[in-house]
Amino acid sequence: MTADDVRALYFDLMKKVLIDLIYMTPEELERRSLKIERFEDIEKTWPSRAHTLLGMERLDNIQFCVEDVVRNGVPGDMIETGVWRGGACIFMRSILKAYGVTDRTVWVADSFQGVPPPDEENYPADKGDRLYELKGLTVTKDDVASHFERYDLLDDQVRFLEGWFKDTLPTAPIERLAVLRMDGDLYESTMDALNALYHKVSVGGYVIVDDYNAIAGCARAVDEFREAHSITDEMIKVDHHVVYWQKTQGIAPNPVPVQRVTTKPAPPAEKPRLRDMTAQELMNRAVGKVRHEARKLRGESDS
Repeated sequence: MTADDVRALYFDLMKKVLIDLIYMTPEELERRSLKIERFEDIEKTWPSRAHTLLGMERLDNIQFCVEDVVRNGVPGDMIETGVWRGGACIFMRSILKAYGVTDRTVWVADSFQGVPPPDEENYPADKGDRLYELKGLTVTKDDVASHFERYDLLDDQVRFLEGWFKDTLPTAPIERLAVLRMDGDLYESTMDALNALYHKVSVGGYVIVDDYNAIAGCARAVDEFREAHSITDEMIKVDHHVVYWQKTQGIAPNPVPVQRVTTKPAPPAEKPRLRDMTAQELMNRAVGKVRHEARKLRGESDS
């Protein structure tokens, strides 16, 4: 068995544990498979033990991006903006450790207070968003740090950026990034991350957007930023929500922040995006994915 074989086994086990496919009981699977009828019931389907709501495809994407920059010597750290219980960042750190990488940091950026209420006056694209009402999105910094500790992955290569992105990201002591993963949901949060961090992503590095095909405000922020900076790198679909691209050209070291444009029309309806889906529908899709993966793990069919 080669070193690559051993790493592959470790990463596969990490992903299954982070998603909680190892210990999930039939009762828990049933609860996570419930159809959500009301926004207020969304949290009832959330896993009690899992350290991420990402599915296998999204974790596979993280693995691909991190391994690629490590193997090809693309300089820079890793960051996720919006971490929930920390699972994606834990997985990034596990990959660096498995490859013996000691000169890169995993940045864990979150308010650790949940999602902010929408600033509808300054960011009308976020109007009506209710994610701030979901108390389960509030996970403290200490709790996330304790999750790293359970995997023996909390060390000086893990650094926390606590606070709202508009306050923490512009002054974060990050020199270069190789992987930028954004999971901030809102237009405001997504644009704050792009304005503060995109120019720090090395050519050859990766940008991952968790909610591009799920939340209209997030997609609009990405589209406006890419247009403003003439970014034409191909966006690749990971699953029904997530896209990513590899950065092939730099932008100005101190780019002019993209400002909101209130007169810009909404994207054409024919674009293949799930932007108008309700929060209930989005959670039902996520639950269905978990159910499929759990059945596959047990060797069962979906029929």
